Amino acid sequence: MSCLPLTLLWIMNEQLELRFINAGSYNPQTQQGQEALTLLVEEILRGRTICRPISGHPFSEVQKEIYQRLQARLLSDVSQEISRYNPQRTPIKVWGNHLLHQALRECLQDEQLKQLAVEIQKQPSNSALRRHLLGELVEAIRLSGKLCRPHREKFSAEFYELLYEEAVIRTLAYVCKNIDNYDPERGQTQKFINWVNFRLDKLVIECRREFSNPIVEELPSLADLENIAQPDSTSLVEETRQYIESDPGKNFEQEYIRNRPDASFKTIALARLSGQSWEEISSSLGIKVPTLSSFFQRCCSKFRPQFQKDLAPD
Repeated sequence: MSCLPLTLLWIMNEQLELRFINAGSYNPQTQQGQEALTLLVEEILRGRTICRPISGHPFSEVQKEIYQRLQARLLSDVSQEISRYNPQRTPIKVWGNHLLHQALRECLQDEQLKQLAVEIQKQPSNSALRRHLLGELVEAIRLSGKLCRPHREKFSAEFYELLYEEAVIRTLAYVCKNIDNYDPERGQTQKFINWVNFRLDKLVIECRREFSNPIVEELPSLADLENIAQPDSTSLVEETRQYIESDPGKNFEQEYIRNRPDASFKTIALARLSGQSWEEISSSLGIKVPTLSSFFQRCCSKFRPQFQKDLAPD
């Protein structure tokens, strides 16, 4: 079955929405308000693609610094934006991702990229930690928004995007293979990104020469790429609903709020999947949203292994 990631994605969206509702129900100046905002920020941070620890290793010092900067920046941004957010216009996941992306660009300055590069140079060749940090560096370079876009004026917009994407991939591969050659003391500005962008500039031209090779008869257009089938959000909801409704082992039905067997995880999850808002479920069951939130969070943590076991891809 292919619905494992879709089901988990749905759960993550629900958790994010509940955190948002909770945060919005308190005065942000109070201790409870600050705690609710912190939980919302932590939920948004689950979507990050860097500052991930590797199994068996704690955060490196530079990872820890980036994570703390990111956490502080997001808390500030969320505090300012939460009252302006309109769920009718923007899905909660899109809103959270926008704030996360914005915070990453602010926090990933040249100094942080340089520190990551130097940290990698200290690690033994072919070690798991070195490979992990190289992946973090590549992602950090992309997320920083500091890659240049050289020679854009020389080509059509569509052709340039093809050249550029290929050149970026080769540049990042170059960074991984040659990270030990990077000298943080070299150059007038001593900026890490200058070392990266110097190679990117050259590779755009190199890719242009290769695309001019007569063996390359035809390049796909951006329209062709956009026509690649995208995941169907309708199937996401339906596959998740069918799995929870079938309730193998009756675990979802037997997990309910204390003394309220009518308020089971199965009932609440199916209500959400039928389109009811958290406020409507709260009104229908006569249970406050924070109580629903706490219960739903516990259930998601408890049933995650079951989702992973039963819905693992064939």
